[in-house]
Amino acid sequence: MCSEDRIALMMERAKLVQAEVSRISGLDAAFDYVIERMRERDYKTLAAPNVDPADAFRLEDRCRKAGIEWVASPLRNRMRNIQAALTMADGAIAETGSMIQISDDEDVRIATMLSELHIVCVRASEIHQDSFAVAHMLRDRMAAGPGYISFITGASRTADIERVLAIGVHGPLELHILILEEARS
Repeated sequence: MCSEDRIALMMERAKLVQAEVSRISGLDAAFDYVIERMRERDYKTLAAPNVDPADAFRLEDRCRKAGIEWVASPLRNRMRNIQAALTMADGAIAETGSMIQISDDEDVRIATMLSELHIVCVRASEIHQDSFAVAHMLRDRMAAGPGYISFITGASRTADIERVLAIGVHGPLELHILILEEARS
């Protein structure tokens, strides 16, 4: 399957689990997207724990100009105050519309689980057809020892109380996936 077909499948499958999916030109466009979504919801705090430090500096500056508070590490001290999170995925599985995050950083886990709005970026080149296509990446990570691998498919949902569907109970209310068309902006 060619790259365009994988991207189309990823978008289709992610939308089936109520994720918002957009193709975007690069990180600067992603930063604009984050700030705009936060303004729409009147969110005032953002964590971005695994964004490259040079890029994070640019994002933090944009946040400050937009009146958005940058929530810095350690996030454990601010768990109740993370309204939005921006993270970078290590890959995606088109077949299920799932994002893959591999990290030993507690801040990444906190941001992806406790924010109301989770916006995750994935490079178009890192969208894989199916779980078999990412098996090597997962094997390599597991061989390195204990760590954290998360598959994120849609917003948090549960029906464990009287089989009534509830959104956002065990994680974010919203998941937005930004497919980056270029490696770096």
